[in-house]
Amino acid sequence: MNKIALVTGATGGIGSAIIEELSREGYFVAGFYNKNSIQASQIHRQTGADMVAADITDASAVEQAVNATIKKYGRIDVLVNNAGIAQQKLFSDLSAEEISLMLDINLKGAMLVTKAVIPSMVSNKYGRIINISSVWGVFGGSCEAHYSASKAGLIGFSKALSRELGLSNITVNCIAPGMIDTHMNDGIADKDCFLSQTSLQKIGRPADVACLVGFLASDNAGYITGQVIGVDGGI
Repeated sequence: MNKIALVTGATGGIGSAIIEELSREGYFVAGFYNKNSIQASQIHRQTGADMVAADITDASAVEQAVNATIKKYGRIDVLVNNAGIAQQKLFSDLSAEEISLMLDINLKGAMLVTKAVIPSMVSNKYGRIINISSVWGVFGGSCEAHYSASKAGLIGFSKALSRELGLSNITVNCIAPGMIDTHMNDGIADKDCFLSQTSLQKIGRPADVACLVGFLASDNAGYITGQVIGVDGGI
């Protein structure tokens, strides 16, 4: 029986790679995205994934989109909270609105989607929840205090939730990518400096993250939960 996966941030570099990986593995995939309908249509044509426009910071919109997915497929087996934004700016220069937006999308959005999905997983006594954090959520990044805080929050959320859901046979894990070749990292000025501090001294591919998602989503990862796994070239 094909398993059902839900991936947020579906039109980004990592999100689209995750959808491609899970689709190859035989999952039926629903991808939530915000605005990029052109990219969403392309991903649908390439993978067959259902692409759903949904503002993950809006609780009612999330509930509606998740319920529609469950109505269509009967359940959700795997949730990948991948949606996120980044910004480089001195903390003292940040506006309250910029801080709120970062936390709303990167942390609150993941929590809202997870909250909407959990009843289906608990009912079926099975689930895989995979949250995409960042190395900056582990180490902290200069000029990315609000981004680092949002990604560190995902780590704490994952660890705590894994304890709540373990008895329902639901695992919750976190992936912390390093420098990955996506549009989100195009504007980083000190990219070479960062890469020089890694063991492999090269940029990662979205597929490197997607392959780990594929493993954590599988039955082979059934005894792994509450973990933070780096895909960072060795920092």
